[in-house]
Amino acid sequence: MKTPSSRRGAERSDGSAVRIGALVPLTRPGWVEAGRHLLAGLELAVGEVNDAGGIGGRPLELVIRDTAADPQRAAAAVDELARLGVAALAGEYHSVVARAAAARADALGLPFLCSSAVLDALTEEPTEWVARLAPAQSHGWQVYADFLLGAGHRRIAVATEPSVYWASGARILRDHLAPRGGTVIGLGLRGLTPAAVCDELVDNRATALLLLAGFPEPAVSIVRSVRHDRRLAGIMIGAPAGQPEFAGWSTSLGDDGVAIPFLRYLPERLGPLGARVGTALRERLAEAPSFVAFEGYDTVVVLADMLRSHGSDRARIAASWPRVAVEGTRGRIRFSRTPGVSVWQWAWPPTRVVDRDPAEPDRFRVLHAAREGTEAATAQARRASTTG
Repeated sequence: MKTPSSRRGAERSDGSAVRIGALVPLTRPGWVEAGRHLLAGLELAVGEVNDAGGIGGRPLELVIRDTAADPQRAAAAVDELARLGVAALAGEYHSVVARAAAARADALGLPFLCSSAVLDALTEEPTEWVARLAPAQSHGWQVYADFLLGAGHRRIAVATEPSVYWASGARILRDHLAPRGGTVIGLGLRGLTPAAVCDELVDNRATALLLLAGFPEPAVSIVRSVRHDRRLAGIMIGAPAGQPEFAGWSTSLGDDGVAIPFLRYLPERLGPLGARVGTALRERLAEAPSFVAFEGYDTVVVLADMLRSHGSDRARIAASWPRVAVEGTRGRIRFSRTPGVSVWQWAWPPTRVVDRDPAEPDRFRVLHAAREGTEAATAQARRASTTG
């Protein structure tokens, strides 16, 4: 296990800016809409920090790099940002990209607070340099599996594109559902047309189809095909990774995109801080903010608190993860070691299964919620250690 050492980064005593490197997907093939929301949260929080006096009188500056969903590009950006003298890294949405960034940050001794990526093993070995706000995939997807069981689904098809992230999600679902009487039917999307997916669902008597696939394609075409196939009128479509969270989903699918359950990392009702930030984010984005925007905001809130308390020395920042206790938009944020997870982890953010209400598509209905509290988090962590 690598540990922080005093050779990593030096604290400056002049009046120059304290710099945070931000990794964000802003161009294709990255999910640009998610990147825009993530960046809005990061930038809003930086502005508020500076309005309140910055970091010990020094302004906080965001140095933004577009990862474009490319792991190699992200790793190169981490190298560049380290040379530029950033005190820490923030951001990233795509799990495979965050994993590449985390590996470089670990190797260079650069603190990295990952905002949104959920893949359990962000690094090959446990590291002191990386922490994460988003819940581990094993936690969220087990919550989703519990929702499926509670809704009476026992024959569940997963339409999967080739990806470490999608393969991990399918394995978590299979491992959690099988001992409880559920059957997961794998449908590899390489070589399957949307019409062929419909035929497979009928042949396998599936009652639910989960989209473990990219947006807009092939997800949009599959949803349209299933929705308009009379043989599948009673089937539930789900998207655990959260594609329906964003307005682009509704724009692409219209009425076909409602009633598709997904994981959302927001409480049912925001507290005063969350409500204020939500209003500011809505003004900045000119649309309803996603949970990803709140993740971006909370990332800067945590790093700013650490910088005020421990300065901009990289080693001192990395050593302080276990001492973080910060009020974020979605609850009090603390980091701990969680079984099966290689980084410091907030265990856990609010985790709910929601869908878009057919009667009011801009409204989200809560269908299932994770148990919250220390006892529940411990139970989830034990399960994560068997699947992560």
